[in-house]
Amino acid sequence: MKLSAPIFKLKRQAKLLARESDIPLHAALDQTARNEGFRAWSHLAASASDHRPAHEMLAQLSPGDLVLLGARPGHGKTLMGLELAIEAVRTDRSAFFFTLEDNEGVVFDRLQMLGTDRKVVEAKLTVDTSDDICADYIIDRIGHGSSGALAIIDYLQLLDQRRRNPELDVQMKALRTFASATGSIIVALSQIDRAFETTGRSIPGLEDIRLPNPLDMSLFTKACFMHGGEAHLEKIA
Repeated sequence: MKLSAPIFKLKRQAKLLARESDIPLHAALDQTARNEGFRAWSHLAASASDHRPAHEMLAQLSPGDLVLLGARPGHGKTLMGLELAIEAVRTDRSAFFFTLEDNEGVVFDRLQMLGTDRKVVEAKLTVDTSDDICADYIIDRIGHGSSGALAIIDYLQLLDQRRRNPELDVQMKALRTFASATGSIIVALSQIDRAFETTGRSIPGLEDIRLPNPLDMSLFTKACFMHGGEAHLEKIA
């Protein structure tokens, strides 16, 4: 069944409905799903799962990849990151979601929006919201013995926000080396400069990444850019 809008926009509609009608988010999600012709949000999410960009994207990633995932706010990069983690868990791989942006409750609310049962994924999905998150912390948390793990970092521009953390370029070099050595896949979510919206282009590119501090973009092996429900994956190195 074809949806009237991309799933990330339907989730946004449900959140707005929950606020305006003063109802729980799960009730607003179910109402939105019924408007689309589904019994409940879980039914809609399950129906759409095989067609999610994350399902196709993960199939195109390789052990050792360091991936940039960029989008403007509200265009689904955090949900895409979580969907990638869920897809990894479904293939019996360990997955990590490191976030300096949200607390654990927000992360699991988003998992609910994706139609995912917390009990199903939490045995394989590690959600880490520590203020100490940086490259060294991530490497220690995953461990060199965790071959083939998938790690999502939310998000790139916050890694060197604390002065005690190494420069962003140094951190990404360490993560690239770690990914190559362990066969892990590391995906860093990234902000896109707001100036992109004045370019008239349909999807951002590397030149649109917001970089307060210098970063060698060739450290990334692949990049995925999202906008308006579209996702484009490209090779870098």
